[in-house]
Amino acid sequence: MTDLYAVMGDPIEHSRSPKIHAAFAKQTQQDMSYEKIHVPLDQFKSAIKKFRTAGGMGLNITLPLKTAAFELCDKLTSRALQAGAVNTIIFHSNYLLGDNTDGIGLVNDLKHKDVTLKNKRILIIGASGAARGVIQPILDESPDVLHIANRTKRKADILYEQFQNITASSLSDCPENFDVVINATSTSLQNTVPEIKKTIFEKNACAYDMVYGDKQTSFQRWAIENGAKKTFDGFGMLVEQAAESFFLWRGVRPSLDVLQV
Repeated sequence: MTDLYAVMGDPIEHSRSPKIHAAFAKQTQQDMSYEKIHVPLDQFKSAIKKFRTAGGMGLNITLPLKTAAFELCDKLTSRALQAGAVNTIIFHSNYLLGDNTDGIGLVNDLKHKDVTLKNKRILIIGASGAARGVIQPILDESPDVLHIANRTKRKADILYEQFQNITASSLSDCPENFDVVINATSTSLQNTVPEIKKTIFEKNACAYDMVYGDKQTSFQRWAIENGAKKTFDGFGMLVEQAAESFFLWRGVRPSLDVLQV
């Protein structure tokens, strides 16, 4: 019997996760299927129950459901606890185990793109579950500064209190001149950009948008217009975190070198 997996989110139509996991399954000869399921936040708990009843064995969780997934899981890994958010659920016979592979996915993708984090000034825009998931893995790379800027400073301050080795501000009070700027908001899905000052980019800055699409995101375009030297979207992060999720579910680590999606 084919093992069932899926990704849940709202919106979900843009997700490339099914193609990625289909490629991983073919490469590693795993008998499994993977689909995308549109789930509004108020239907999340019932959607998980329905999927599990249908024989589902694991889920990926995307915006805006990651913090809700954290609350719903029975057990949590240390990565999920640090993040306060879950993007990967493993179904066990009598409990749900929540993990977070976003941070390692982002850091691995940046490394593969030759973007150094050590001793750099790094800015994360946004304080949602997407931001939470990447803070500790970035701190583990020993940046000079890791700053969180959010529309409401209160949310950024919550992360400051949790992680401490960071600084925090509202978007309007954000400092300037960062080497790496990471957009952890979903603004690009609406073809807009965060309301933040244009001086956040250092001369040779790298801009990274966690959102991805068929062409440059609105944040990428805005970053180039305002001084960023290079930009990337979040597709590489998606692939890297997917590989980690696949390993957690199947016990096999797929090779990314031959991935064609």
